[in-house]
Amino acid sequence: MAKEQQMDELDKMNNVLSTGEQWIEKNGKKLTTIVIIAILVVAGFLMLKQFYFAPMEEEAQNAMYKGEIYFEQDNFEVALNGNEADFIGFKAIADEYSGTKAGNLANAYAGICAYNLGNNEEALEYFEAYDGGEALLYPNIIAMIGNCYANMGDYDKAISNFVKAADEASNSVISPLFLVKAATVAEKLGDNAQALEFYQEIKDKYENSVIGQDIDKYIERTEAQVK
Repeated sequence: MAKEQQMDELDKMNNVLSTGEQWIEKNGKKLTTIVIIAILVVAGFLMLKQFYFAPMEEEAQNAMYKGEIYFEQDNFEVALNGNEADFIGFKAIADEYSGTKAGNLANAYAGICAYNLGNNEEALEYFEAYDGGEALLYPNIIAMIGNCYANMGDYDKAISNFVKAADEASNSVISPLFLVKAATVAEKLGDNAQALEFYQEIKDKYENSVIGQDIDKYIERTEAQVK
């Protein structure tokens, strides 16, 4: 009986294998075509990366160099829009070299320049186009988005971005600073209870930070306003 069951199982397996072989034989040309197309797509992507994106990346990085000098000199107008002499501007780099790492970084630079020139809406466009990639820079860009919203009077969005920046940074150097910004805006809105939560979070998570060492006086002041 056991042998008969084994034979039945073997027959079933053979039938499955036979059916599979028949399908492959019948559709062999289609399979070959699919495999060839897949190989061509991968090869095309690798060639595109090597012969198009790599030179573009290098070109974009070279273009960034002059802008970084103007940026460090606080010459935000030229850094953003360029000049007729030696720099096309971060705005142009972000547009012309979109898809490269340097082009992405140019969005961050362009946003900071626009912000310092008082153009909050333009700054937001560039900050939101920046897709991260720089672990140290990204939390600061989120906080800059918060600054823009605060300047534009959208305080709820300002607070949410300051909190997001603090969470993204998750360190004792800048996270407390972003939480203080969130608390300050909350107090401006008269929401002292929310401000107290932010101050308490600094005490709980970052008590040994520079801001954390003085946080008790902020907590005491805000607690008095909540009562």
